[in-house]
Amino acid sequence: MSMNDSTVVDTPIGPLSIVAGPDGQVRAAGFTGDPEHLLPLVHPTLRAPLRRRTDLGPVTAAVRAYLDGELTAIDDVPVQQHTGGVFMAHAWQVLREVKPGDPVTYTAYAGLAGRPAAVRAAAAACARNAAALFVPCHRVLRTDGTLGGYRWGLDVKKWLLGHERP
Repeated sequence: MSMNDSTVVDTPIGPLSIVAGPDGQVRAAGFTGDPEHLLPLVHPTLRAPLRRRTDLGPVTAAVRAYLDGELTAIDDVPVQQHTGGVFMAHAWQVLREVKPGDPVTYTAYAGLAGRPAAVRAAAAACARNAAALFVPCHRVLRTDGTLGGYRWGLDVKKWLLGHERP
């Protein structure tokens, strides 16, 4: 039977749980102390029993480097999410290209994803993103510059944005 590996990395804003597939691709990540809490976010076709690890090798190393100030360290970590739609997958890839310290509005994000009128679809892509930090939905703000929502809490979003500020 296939297994997913999981670990928890301590961060200044609390524990970051990560679930990765057998090939090392991140399937889910979030600011919770229990990787089991991430399973509902993982698409059913990618779910598998969790095997706890103390370290996920390059994934854990990338998170630690990010926390130490190497903000682009997480950019090349492979992510595997599944959706029913082409736009969602494309929107998540576009989101990975938003640079740290340079957040965008939901409107700008929709434009970057090639559908400037699809602001709600862009917001939905953020809301359905299972791989927090690696697919940096925390870098998307409301048009008026306020934080908007974040699955892991506004304190976490605020900390991440502050950590990434040049």
